[in-house]
Amino acid sequence: MESFSTLIRTASHEQHTEAETSTFMSALLGGRLGVDAYARYTEQLWFVYEALEADADRLASDPVAGPFIRPELFRLAALEQDLAHLRGPDWRSGLTALPATQAYAARVRECAEQWPAGYVAHHYTRYLGDLSGGQIIRDRAERTWGFAKKGEGVRFYVFEGIANPAAFKRDYRELLDAVPAEELEKQRIVGECKRAFTLNTEVFRALGEEFPLSA
Repeated sequence: MESFSTLIRTASHEQHTEAETSTFMSALLGGRLGVDAYARYTEQLWFVYEALEADADRLASDPVAGPFIRPELFRLAALEQDLAHLRGPDWRSGLTALPATQAYAARVRECAEQWPAGYVAHHYTRYLGDLSGGQIIRDRAERTWGFAKKGEGVRFYVFEGIANPAAFKRDYRELLDAVPAEELEKQRIVGECKRAFTLNTEVFRALGEEFPLSA
Protein backbone atom coordinates (compact mmCIF):
# COMPACT_ATOMS: atom_id res chain seq x y z
CA MET A 1 0.00 0.00 0.00
CA GLU A 2 1.47 3.33 -1.02
CA SER A 3 2.22 5.91 1.65
CA PHE A 4 0.10 9.04 2.02
CA SER A 5 3.01 11.29 1.00
CA THR A 6 3.37 9.29 -2.23
CA LEU A 7 -0.38 9.37 -2.82
CA ILE A 8 -0.57 13.13 -2.36
CA ARG A 9 2.38 13.67 -4.72
CA THR A 10 1.16 11.38 -7.50
CA ALA A 11 -2.49 12.40 -7.28
CA SER A 12 -1.66 16.08 -7.71
CA HIS A 13 1.03 15.58 -10.36
CA GLU A 14 -1.10 16.80 -13.25
CA GLN A 15 -2.12 20.02 -11.48
CA HIS A 16 1.46 20.53 -10.30
CA THR A 17 2.77 20.28 -13.86
CA GLU A 18 0.10 22.67 -15.11
CA ALA A 19 1.12 25.27 -12.53
CA GLU A 20 4.83 24.87 -13.25
CA THR A 21 4.41 25.13 -17.02
CA SER A 22 2.03 28.10 -17.06
CA THR A 23 2.78 30.68 -19.76
CA PHE A 24 3.63 33.33 -17.17
CA MET A 25 6.05 31.13 -15.20
CA SER A 26 7.67 29.83 -18.38
CA ALA A 27 8.16 33.39 -19.62
CA LEU A 28 9.47 34.54 -16.24
CA LEU A 29 11.95 31.68 -15.96
CA GLY A 30 12.92 32.12 -19.61
CA GLY A 31 13.99 35.70 -18.96
CA ARG A 32 11.34 37.06 -21.32
CA LEU A 33 9.67 39.29 -18.70
CA GLY A 34 11.09 42.27 -16.85
CA VAL A 35 11.83 42.56 -13.15
CA ASP A 36 8.48 44.31 -12.69
CA ALA A 37 6.68 41.03 -13.45
CA TYR A 38 8.84 39.26 -10.87
CA ALA A 39 8.03 41.98 -8.31
CA ARG A 40 4.31 41.69 -9.06
CA TYR A 41 4.49 37.92 -8.57
CA THR A 42 6.30 38.47 -5.26
CA GLU A 43 3.48 40.80 -4.15
CA GLN A 44 0.92 38.07 -4.83
CA LEU A 45 2.95 35.62 -2.78
CA TRP A 46 2.79 38.02 0.17
CA PHE A 47 -1.01 37.66 0.36
CA VAL A 48 -0.85 33.87 0.23
CA TYR A 49 1.81 33.59 2.94
CA GLU A 50 0.10 36.15 5.11
CA ALA A 51 -2.92 33.81 5.04
CA LEU A 52 -0.74 30.75 5.68
CA GLU A 53 1.13 32.23 8.62
CA ALA A 54 -1.46 34.48 10.30
CA ASP A 55 -3.00 31.55 12.22
CA ALA A 56 0.23 29.64 12.80
CA ASP A 57 0.32 30.23 16.57
CA ARG A 58 -3.18 28.85 17.04
CA LEU A 59 -2.62 25.93 14.66
CA ALA A 60 0.59 24.90 16.44
CA SER A 61 -1.48 23.10 19.08
CA ASP A 62 -3.79 21.40 16.57
CA PRO A 63 -3.33 17.59 16.47
CA VAL A 64 -3.40 17.47 12.65
CA ALA A 65 -1.79 20.74 11.52
CA GLY A 66 0.42 21.30 14.58
CA PRO A 67 3.39 19.11 13.57
CA PHE A 68 3.71 21.06 10.31
CA ILE A 69 4.01 24.48 11.94
CA ARG A 70 7.77 24.92 11.72
CA PRO A 71 9.12 28.47 12.20
CA GLU A 72 12.12 27.72 9.97
CA LEU A 73 9.67 27.54 7.06
CA PHE A 74 8.00 30.91 7.65
CA ARG A 75 8.38 33.17 4.62
CA LEU A 76 6.53 36.39 5.40
CA ALA A 77 9.49 38.31 6.85
CA ALA A 78 11.68 37.29 3.88
CA LEU A 79 8.96 38.33 1.43
CA GLU A 80 8.75 41.73 3.10
CA GLN A 81 12.52 42.16 2.78
CA ASP A 82 12.28 41.28 -0.92
CA LEU A 83 9.40 43.69 -1.48
CA ALA A 84 11.27 46.50 0.23
CA HIS A 85 14.16 45.83 -2.16
CA LEU A 86 11.95 45.50 -5.25
CA ARG A 87 9.41 48.24 -4.56
CA GLY A 88 11.17 50.50 -2.05
CA PRO A 89 10.46 51.23 1.64
CA ASP A 90 6.92 52.32 0.85
CA TRP A 91 6.04 48.95 -0.75
CA ARG A 92 2.92 48.41 1.39
CA SER A 93 1.13 51.44 -0.06
CA GLY A 94 1.10 49.95 -3.56
CA LEU A 95 0.38 46.38 -2.54
CA THR A 96 -2.68 44.97 -4.33
CA ALA A 97 -3.96 41.43 -4.70
CA LEU A 98 -5.30 40.17 -8.00
CA PRO A 99 -8.82 38.68 -7.72
CA ALA A 100 -7.29 35.22 -8.26
CA THR A 101 -4.87 35.88 -5.39
CA GLN A 102 -7.71 37.05 -3.15
CA ALA A 103 -9.56 33.78 -3.87
CA TYR A 104 -6.43 31.72 -3.13
CA ALA A 105 -5.66 33.53 0.13
CA ALA A 106 -9.32 33.35 1.21
CA ARG A 107 -9.35 29.57 0.74
CA VAL A 108 -6.11 29.17 2.71
CA ARG A 109 -7.58 31.29 5.52
CA GLU A 110 -10.83 29.34 5.47
CA CYS A 111 -8.96 26.05 5.87
CA ALA A 112 -6.74 27.50 8.61
CA GLU A 113 -9.81 28.59 10.55
CA GLN A 114 -12.21 25.71 9.89
CA TRP A 115 -10.39 22.66 8.54
CA PRO A 116 -6.79 22.12 9.72
CA ALA A 117 -6.37 18.99 7.55
CA GLY A 118 -7.16 21.11 4.50
CA TYR A 119 -4.65 23.67 5.72
CA VAL A 120 -2.00 20.92 5.64
CA ALA A 121 -2.70 20.46 1.90
CA HIS A 122 -1.95 24.14 1.27
CA HIS A 123 1.07 24.04 3.57
CA TYR A 124 2.48 21.09 1.63
CA THR A 125 1.95 22.55 -1.84
CA ARG A 126 3.55 25.86 -0.92
CA TYR A 127 6.48 25.14 1.37
CA LEU A 128 7.70 21.92 -0.20
CA GLY A 129 7.41 23.61 -3.57
CA ASP A 130 9.51 26.53 -2.32
CA LEU A 131 12.19 24.17 -1.07
CA SER A 132 12.24 22.34 -4.41
CA GLY A 133 11.20 24.20 -7.56
CA GLY A 134 11.57 27.55 -5.82
CA GLN A 135 15.34 27.13 -6.00
CA ILE A 136 15.14 27.14 -9.80
CA ILE A 137 13.25 30.45 -9.66
CA ARG A 138 15.90 31.90 -7.33
CA ASP A 139 18.73 30.84 -9.63
CA ARG A 140 17.02 32.29 -12.71
CA ALA A 141 16.14 35.53 -10.91
CA GLU A 142 19.74 36.01 -9.80
CA ARG A 143 21.01 35.48 -13.33
CA THR A 144 18.26 37.40 -15.17
CA TRP A 145 18.01 40.50 -12.98
CA GLY A 146 21.37 40.49 -11.26
CA PHE A 147 20.28 39.92 -7.67
CA ALA A 148 23.09 39.02 -5.28
CA LYS A 149 23.28 35.27 -4.73
CA LYS A 150 20.79 34.42 -1.97
CA GLY A 151 20.57 38.15 -1.27
CA GLU A 152 18.08 41.02 -1.46
CA GLY A 153 15.24 40.29 -3.86
CA VAL A 154 15.43 36.50 -3.57
CA ARG A 155 15.41 36.01 0.20
CA PHE A 156 12.00 34.35 -0.06
CA TYR A 157 13.74 31.33 -1.61
CA VAL A 158 16.51 31.15 1.00
CA PHE A 159 15.74 28.93 4.00
CA GLU A 160 18.49 29.90 6.40
CA GLY A 161 17.07 27.71 9.17
CA ILE A 162 17.18 24.55 7.04
CA ALA A 163 20.74 23.30 6.64
CA ASN A 164 19.80 20.12 4.78
CA PRO A 165 16.73 20.54 2.54
CA ALA A 166 16.75 16.89 1.41
CA ALA A 167 16.62 15.63 5.00
CA PHE A 168 13.97 18.22 5.88
CA LYS A 169 11.75 17.11 2.98
CA ARG A 170 12.19 13.49 4.05
CA ASP A 171 11.07 14.37 7.58
CA TYR A 172 8.16 16.37 6.16
CA ARG A 173 6.97 13.37 4.13
CA GLU A 174 7.13 11.25 7.29
CA LEU A 175 4.86 13.82 8.97
CA LEU A 176 2.42 13.45 6.07
CA ASP A 177 2.49 9.68 6.40
CA ALA A 178 1.70 10.04 10.11
CA VAL A 179 -1.26 12.42 9.66
CA PRO A 180 -3.98 11.26 12.09
CA ALA A 181 -6.80 11.02 9.55
CA GLU A 182 -9.17 8.36 8.27
CA GLU A 183 -8.99 7.21 4.65
CA LEU A 184 -11.90 9.39 3.53
CA GLU A 185 -10.35 12.44 5.17
CA LYS A 186 -7.04 11.68 3.43
CA GLN A 187 -8.87 11.67 0.10
CA ARG A 188 -10.32 15.08 0.98
CA ILE A 189 -6.80 16.34 1.75
CA VAL A 190 -5.62 15.09 -1.65
CA GLY A 191 -8.56 16.90 -3.25
CA GLU A 192 -7.60 20.11 -1.45
CA CYS A 193 -4.02 19.68 -2.62
CA LYS A 194 -5.27 19.59 -6.22
CA ARG A 195 -7.38 22.65 -5.50
CA ALA A 196 -4.33 24.48 -4.15
CA PHE A 197 -2.42 23.90 -7.38
CA THR A 198 -5.44 25.04 -9.39
CA LEU A 199 -5.72 28.24 -7.33
CA ASN A 200 -2.02 28.82 -7.88
CA THR A 201 -2.42 28.30 -11.64
CA GLU A 202 -5.24 30.87 -11.68
CA VAL A 203 -2.86 33.42 -10.15
CA PHE A 204 -0.31 32.64 -12.88
CA ARG A 205 -3.03 33.03 -15.51
CA ALA A 206 -4.01 36.45 -14.14
CA LEU A 207 -0.35 37.53 -14.03
CA GLY A 208 0.02 36.34 -17.62
CA GLU A 209 -2.84 38.63 -18.63
CA GLU A 210 -1.23 41.53 -16.80
CA PHE A 211 2.16 40.86 -18.41
CA PRO A 212 1.42 39.61 -21.93
CA LEU A 213 4.39 38.67 -24.06
CA SER A 214 4.69 40.98 -27.02
CA ALA A 215 4.43 39.08 -30.28
